[in-house]
Amino acid sequence: MPETTPAIPAIPTTPTTPASPFGTSLPELGAQAERLIARGVHEIAGLSAAELRDATRAAQADAGDEQGDARTLLAVHPDRAPASALAPLLRRDDKPGFVVIDMPDVDDFTPLAPIAPPEAPLYLLTDVDRGDHMANWSPDEALPALTEQARTPLLLTEGLHWVIQQPAALERNHCFMTIGSRLRKPSGTLDARTPAIWISNGTGRDGRERRNAPKVGWCWAGNRHTWLGFASAQHRRDLPGRSS
Repeated sequence: MPETTPAIPAIPTTPTTPASPFGTSLPELGAQAERLIARGVHEIAGLSAAELRDATRAAQADAGDEQGDARTLLAVHPDRAPASALAPLLRRDDKPGFVVIDMPDVDDFTPLAPIAPPEAPLYLLTDVDRGDHMANWSPDEALPALTEQARTPLLLTEGLHWVIQQPAALERNHCFMTIGSRLRKPSGTLDARTPAIWISNGTGRDGRERRNAPKVGWCWAGNRHTWLGFASAQHRRDLPGRSS
């Protein structure tokens, strides 16, 4: 007997973002910069530690209210720090993150139009949310709903930056997809895979040694998963003093 498919929840009429479900806030921007430096992200991106620190100091000095938001995330442009370089920097139970073996083209997943991160090496995402309320939606269902809510789905690299800064964003049975990144085929059509970040069970080709490690994988665009939300943000913005 085929499994019945749950009805899709009603879309809110106004954008809403629940309080952090995992009870922690993102570090302030200066601390985020230091963590990126400690992990060597500035070197991956071709930046000096001083450049990264100066940029975040300028952001902290900016008058925008979003600088004090506990869900403001510092991100490096994906052209500077690709997913394949960021994934091993994730940590959970002292185990590094990894990309599934059947996703060797992970860096070919680029921003889905009309998503466009600022052209500068560093930028901010405001009001980051895991999208737990969309668990058991498919990516094909979630994308128009997020658009209607005036929210933008996270890119894969942005999701990786989030977990680097806030490992608690990944919880058993509460992980997330990053459907702002998609792979376009030579024909111009979208590959049916959509990237996600979750926790390995150490089964199959992951290997038992990777049980509980953070994992970059993919799901089909038309499939639903009860344990995957859809990470999104309110805005992307350039850092003060830099041109987009």
